[in-house]
Amino acid sequence: MDTLPQYQAIFEIVMLIPRGRVCSYGVIAKYAGPGITARIVGRAMSASHNLAVPAHRVVNSQGKLTGKMHFETATRMQELLEAEGVRIKKDKVVDFAKCFWSPDELI
Repeated sequence: MDTLPQYQAIFEIVMLIPRGRVCSYGVIAKYAGPGITARIVGRAMSASHNLAVPAHRVVNSQGKLTGKMHFETATRMQELLEAEGVRIKKDKVVDFAKCFWSPDELI
């Protein structure tokens, strides 16, 4: 499958994540379409930094900032989330269940 349409579907979902909320790679993959995995979502996020995609709002299924190494600095992902009111402790979202957003909220 061509990666450009896959990435576009992923980016469209990530653009829906509200400020101050986060979503996981796996949930995004589920809604982005058949054949898209959490790993593909991760690749798309690391390729998105020159685009207006809020990649900082995508975390792993436990709320960990596993994509932080793809930002300009090791703390940039955390800084962006904290600027939106998301609390982070030891590279993990505090109150993850409360901050978690799913495309189900749009239905």
